[in-house]
Amino acid sequence: MKRHIKSTALAAMLGGVLLTGCSEELTITPYDGLTSTQVVNTPEGLKAATLGNYAILKDGNYIRSYHMMSEFPSDNVSLSGTTSDPLYFSYNYNHIKTSALATNFYTKSYQAVYGTNVIIGLLKEGQSAELDQVLGENYFLRALLHFHLANVFARPYAPDAGASPGVIVVKSTEQPAQKPTRGTVKEVYAAVIQDLEKSISLMTVAKNNNFASKEVAYAMLSRVYLYMENNEKAIEYANKVISSNRYALVATANLPKYYTTVPESNTETIFAVRHTVKDNRGYSAIGAMYLSDGEGWGEMYASEKYRKLIDKFPNDRRRDYIIPVYEKNADGSIKTDAAGNKVLATRNGYPKYYISKFSYQEGYPMLSSPVFFRLAEMYLIRAEANAKLGKNAEVLEDVNLIRKRAGLSGTELFSAANMMGYASVLDVVLEESHLEFAWEGLRKHDVFRNKRTMERNYPGTHLLAGAVKQEIPYTHPRVVHFFPEAETVLNPSLVQNPE
Repeated sequence: MKRHIKSTALAAMLGGVLLTGCSEELTITPYDGLTSTQVVNTPEGLKAATLGNYAILKDGNYIRSYHMMSEFPSDNVSLSGTTSDPLYFSYNYNHIKTSALATNFYTKSYQAVYGTNVIIGLLKEGQSAELDQVLGENYFLRALLHFHLANVFARPYAPDAGASPGVIVVKSTEQPAQKPTRGTVKEVYAAVIQDLEKSISLMTVAKNNNFASKEVAYAMLSRVYLYMENNEKAIEYANKVISSNRYALVATANLPKYYTTVPESNTETIFAVRHTVKDNRGYSAIGAMYLSDGEGWGEMYASEKYRKLIDKFPNDRRRDYIIPVYEKNADGSIKTDAAGNKVLATRNGYPKYYISKFSYQEGYPMLSSPVFFRLAEMYLIRAEANAKLGKNAEVLEDVNLIRKRAGLSGTELFSAANMMGYASVLDVVLEESHLEFAWEGLRKHDVFRNKRTMERNYPGTHLLAGAVKQEIPYTHPRVVHFFPEAETVLNPSLVQNPE
């Protein structure tokens, strides 16, 4: 594994200082004059190297690949045509072992893991609060990287209590005596929790939400424990974030503009991967598949299933993230049919419904700073965990808090006497999470870890010719991606996922 990450790790750490857009450090002097020895042996060098580790998170080969492998298999999206981009195989569950998405993500992940291990191996704790913070941030980043790897290449923890194969956990820069093997999912989660707990013990500096902090680690622990179905712990850490009072849900009127503001100006964002204007990737941005506005492909649309769900509640401001595209007349006006209805534009026969969650930061159509954790998730994690503990009143209170923020009221809110046709409060929570976190990469995990089926019974190129539905059970082998074939050849101990 170190074969192709060790040589690039220091380069990434050095170069990352120039690339990073984390706002608290935007005025930092680039350390491009430091030698490699200085980088790993001076406080300023260690801080610079840590910025390099953050920078890998926003590398397109990492963030774009992770997004596509997490979100495109969900029922939020509908692809309007075939494409030579490997995203197609993630979208339709026909994964290939030579996927560029999987290869790029795998390589960048372990490159960043190596970078964190350099800092963790060299920086002794207790020198100062500032350096302990740096060390804690690297423990957090290492946990996040391993967790994301497990989300892509390993089955969910909950269905088999972590007994299935996970990913390789790397906690040292030393070359192992034997080729590394996959730990179980349980072992990977244990390593992630250990790193997060360590990060919490070290981090005391209050940085903005482009950086790790105690609260960021609390938020991640809450999600990790939810995925493990350790519901009491999930609630405990969600409460730590909520009671910290560092965050507040954005107002209803501002919800449609949530992703247009920079993260550090957003009261709800707990942790985001900050992209500046210089990081605008145009056609290579995450938003490019969802939108075409001067640049962007605009080929991945809001699914019919999601649109029908959101259309149940006309007052729901979350519908504003969906942008219907209409045919235009020669004079630029919107075309209407004989009945006076606007005529939807189509691509290959599929109606165009663009998605704006990854667009228009600071006014740029393809610019966004992907949000990994936000306060709304803490409320819905608490709600889901309480649902599994039978605390129905608490569940509906948290769900209704999110619904009220979305602009809903009266009979649009849940109560014991108004379940709106849902069979259980767990169903209520999962549907609310579906509404709230569409296109944020959580839906796939929510479905499969709860032992449910991904039902994509709506138009899109995921359907085989003549088919009207695609249903992927949580037991399906392609719930996970294949490891890059080149990695399994070079490391025979890395056992490939089943066909």
